Amino acid sequence: MARSKKSKIYNIIIVIVIALLIIPQTRQPIQVFINKGITLIVKPSVIDDSERKVISNYNWRLHDVSETEYDFNSAKGKVIVINFWATWCPPCIAEMPSMELLYQKYKGNDDVVFLFVSNEDVAVINKFISKKDYSFNVYQSLTAYPKEFDVTSIPRTFVIDKKGEIVVDKSGPADWNNDRVTNTIDDLLKAF
Repeated sequence: MARSKKSKIYNIIIVIVIALLIIPQTRQPIQVFINKGITLIVKPSVIDDSERKVISNYNWRLHDVSETEYDFNSAKGKVIVINFWATWCPPCIAEMPSMELLYQKYKGNDDVVFLFVSNEDVAVINKFISKKDYSFNVYQSLTAYPKEFDVTSIPRTFVIDKKGEIVVDKSGPADWNNDRVTNTIDDLLKAF
């Protein structure tokens, strides 16, 4: 009898969880919460030297949300962090606080470039950035990004060294404000 009662309670909980995931107003917060848990576990890793791709073409033009153009060629010879994301993407939302903290650590360093790239409407981006009180700038592509990025899902983040080698290529949510990432960026800044 006790097993039957536990089974009913378990079934009710499952039905409630499924209902919450179906209802649009509760789905995204639950997905963000789950992805925040993932970011506590997942730390981006460095690609082995022998497996790194080198960016062959820096001819990528972007503009920020205030329409100021940015030429990716100006990032040559610098450490670059590129994050492809969207405001509707729960894994993107989950990792964004750690991205903001990483950005804060390096925003004053002219040898580190952060490009947060989204293809959403500027008003949507501005509302999201303002609501979350993020300080980084968001860009939109004017031309095609380098083929080495091959972004098929978001979030997708790359860390590129001064020679143009992709050192980190991470799809999905991660904790970007950790010792592994900051040590990697610090080492890349010393190199060359």
